[in-house]
Amino acid sequence: MCDTMVALGNSTKSGNVIFAKNSDRQPNEPLLMIRVPRKSYAAGTKVKCTYITIDQARETYEVLLLKPSWMWGAEMGANEFGLNIGNEAVFTKVRQGPDALLGMDLVRLALERCKTSTEALHLITELLERHGQGGNCGYEKRFVYHNSFLIADRNSAWVLETAGPYWAAERVKDIRAISNRLSIGKDFDLAHPELINYAISKRWCKSEEDFDFARCYSNQLITRFSGSASRYQICSARLQAEKGQITVETMMEILRSHDESLGAKSPFNQPALSSVCMHGGGLVGDHTTGSYVAELSDPLDTYWLTGSSTPCISIFKPYWLTDNAFIFSEEQEEEALSFWMLREEFHRLVLQNRVFQLERHLQAGAELERSCLEKTASLGATMELSDLDTIMAEAWQAEEKMLNTVVTRSRPNAEEIRGSLRFRRYWKKQTEKLGFYDSRAL
Repeated sequence: MCDTMVALGNSTKSGNVIFAKNSDRQPNEPLLMIRVPRKSYAAGTKVKCTYITIDQARETYEVLLLKPSWMWGAEMGANEFGLNIGNEAVFTKVRQGPDALLGMDLVRLALERCKTSTEALHLITELLERHGQGGNCGYEKRFVYHNSFLIADRNSAWVLETAGPYWAAERVKDIRAISNRLSIGKDFDLAHPELINYAISKRWCKSEEDFDFARCYSNQLITRFSGSASRYQICSARLQAEKGQITVETMMEILRSHDESLGAKSPFNQPALSSVCMHGGGLVGDHTTGSYVAELSDPLDTYWLTGSSTPCISIFKPYWLTDNAFIFSEEQEEEALSFWMLREEFHRLVLQNRVFQLERHLQAGAELERSCLEKTASLGATMELSDLDTIMAEAWQAEEKMLNTVVTRSRPNAEEIRGSLRFRRYWKKQTEKLGFYDSRAL
């Protein structure tokens, strides 16, 4: 489960494209931040994706990836040309195929091989035609689905939604959100040539005039239980309300938002499947394992990364694709895992009501984030690389110090998870499997 948004320059305060995503996955699945440099390959080279091997490109571009620890592909990411892509699980009537490319593989392949959103759209559909999509996407339990994509560059964006080999694409005009549901109806700009005929042959619609992609191809039952209706509405309504004044802060607030139906109840006491900031703990649903906002402006895009789950208690830190070592290489996956695990231990301590002076810590984190936003805004168009490195160093080092301090001080505290018996058992099991603590404080 996920939520992805974009606001083109005609809808933002800065005039820049702003892209954002929460990655919602099984709560114990680490989401690693990996940076891969541009590479060249000999003719005939192959690349092993998550399940299948395909031809490698002669050259791949530099990419920033937020990827599940066990997959080759990525949930979201960007490349050196400002291309950004995020994918969503969607649930359709088309039967699942054999192991092939995952949606996450398609994200990475397009980022490594394309410069613009239109190029990426065409590459993904070509790869679908050639190799198909399919395979288990779950970390600790089997979970299969088809995929939709939000694809953006510094000037344009596309929504691409798929159902097996079939697809429809819509050019974004101003603002757009996607969630775990097909959302393209009758009005699409491009489509698979057999999209309508296949639906008619299956009696999902009566005629070409009757055709609506989302209505005809959606598995309505699973889509309903995904909680996507509420999340899609939250994202779309907020973007519409602030169209013309959308900022990075707007996107951060949406990614941290909880369904109003929760009222005053804490999401740390109960699951929140219908919240953009998703909290696990129910029979269905996942947990937000990573968050990402990008402001795209030539020549250097600005990325805001939590590197952690649960954005409502996390700090967005600025990142630029300069020559720096704040993000991990593919050879440093163990270090990337440790980075995520420290922040996940903090989340589990919050769940267990063990964090020493939690409100004070969250206030300090908010102040650090606000300071980073102000410093970044003050850079203007004449930013110096040394200034960027200074801002990154201050932010990433300060957050690391804060978390190490609060986690170390909080570990000895003995409290209990609150909420229903099912909720407490869910998080006890997840935390024990992750290996943080024994069960005495759970």
